[in-house]
Amino acid sequence: MTEGGYWDGRTVMVTGGDGFLGSHLVDELRARSDSVEVFVPRSRNYDLRERANVRRAFQDSGADVVIHLAATVGGIGANRRNPGRYFYDNAVMGIELLEMARQFDVDKCTILGTICAYPAETPVPFSEEDLFDGYPEETNAPYGIAKKALLTQSKAYRKQYDFNSIYLLPVNLYGPRDDFDLETSHVIPAIIRKCVEARKQGDDTVTAWGTGEPTREFLYVKDAVDGILAATERYNESDPVNLGVGEEISIRELVEAIAELTGFEGDIVWDTSKPDGQQRRCLDTTRARERFEWEASTEFVEGLRETIDWYESHRRSIKSH
Repeated sequence: MTEGGYWDGRTVMVTGGDGFLGSHLVDELRARSDSVEVFVPRSRNYDLRERANVRRAFQDSGADVVIHLAATVGGIGANRRNPGRYFYDNAVMGIELLEMARQFDVDKCTILGTICAYPAETPVPFSEEDLFDGYPEETNAPYGIAKKALLTQSKAYRKQYDFNSIYLLPVNLYGPRDDFDLETSHVIPAIIRKCVEARKQGDDTVTAWGTGEPTREFLYVKDAVDGILAATERYNESDPVNLGVGEEISIRELVEAIAELTGFEGDIVWDTSKPDGQQRRCLDTTRARERFEWEASTEFVEGLRETIDWYESHRRSIKSH
């Protein structure tokens, strides 16, 4: 239970609540309060790109808090293949949801953005003040700009309507229940899958994209949930806030660590015909500590180990490509 019982008696709409991050967040909400009602508008019943469906979700739920996690998202390859779809889906879902939340006079709306919204040449570590200082890295710019538009909407609605919405920027997430489909997965689940499969099949090599030189920062999914709920409980301003750990690791070091943890003893082949993406990503997490007293707590190796263990026990039920 949280201090003060913030969630007691509330009805919370969690878009994307059956996804990777959302499923963990819904579990944690229910663990924190016996009297919270959680409503998940599943895409087969509520296409959130259509205003009528968004309106119906609010009518059906009676939500007084909204946590918007739903997104059309994927790795570099998926972003390159679907720039138009990723822009449209993410922009229109968020815009319609925030507008309906305002019309239905909900108490609080928490919006998740993306660090893909940061300019390609952002100084490291990324500070929230630099968010609008340039164009995002080209491979995922449409997705990043679509999500960044929701920050502008959030600020505009607070100014004109005094509507309470907040905007969070989580760094790359990983953990149990991640997307391990090689067509759409990000780097950690993709490499875990490749290494485990190679070990089991006796393969000598695993192929990784790019040069391995870029750096990334990764946040364990359960830490992300804790940050999102802490912000929803305690933060009530429109200034964007990074959620991360404030540490970076090169892709090469990451792949080598996963190979060791999975027991893969072969060689890593770097496919340099594939793009690296942005060269460095690491967040300044000062604002989260100062505004709502939150810090990540999971050690990276421990998070990787739990993710690998989950994949090993669920691999037979995961879609294969």
